[in-house]
Amino acid sequence: METKAIIFSAPSGAGKTTIVRALLEQNLPMEFSISATSREPRGAEEHGKDYYFLGINGFKLAIDNDELLEWEEVYPNQFYGTLNRETNRIWKSGKAVIFDVDVYGGIEIKKKLGENALSIFVKPPNMEALEQRLTNRGTETQEKIKVRLAKAEQELALSPEFDFILTNDDLESAIYQAAERIKAFLTK
Repeated sequence: METKAIIFSAPSGAGKTTIVRALLEQNLPMEFSISATSREPRGAEEHGKDYYFLGINGFKLAIDNDELLEWEEVYPNQFYGTLNRETNRIWKSGKAVIFDVDVYGGIEIKKKLGENALSIFVKPPNMEALEQRLTNRGTETQEKIKVRLAKAEQELALSPEFDFILTNDDLESAIYQAAERIKAFLTK
């Protein structure tokens, strides 16, 4: 397989991770790219499984050494990115890479990979639904939720830069639509 990639980006709480997890269970020829981050693990998250937890200094060193396909300082001193060695590992196994990345990272990967990447923006049905999803997670304070909602407004404005906008108002339908787009992309 060529070096193909499927990029999922969305505002926090839109459902992209849930959709990506469902797609990974469908036996498509793709593998999840584990992102790197400077933040500490949350709950039961594991290094090398959920993220590569590099710490702030380790992440900055990876930037300086040009070890990242893309990276972003998503919140002050909270970096996320994609290690080149992670994508190369997946491509060498003969599979496409599937990314679950922030909106700016998704745009950056698409710029670098061009036609070898399918970029999908997962959009919540509306801001009220997004706020409810973030609240229902029970993982963040109201203050953090307000920050995420403000950022979501900016990210939604960037959705036209993606190949496909997927509105997640019905999860099963969103998963089906995404799977069909991916199958068509991988066979062209």
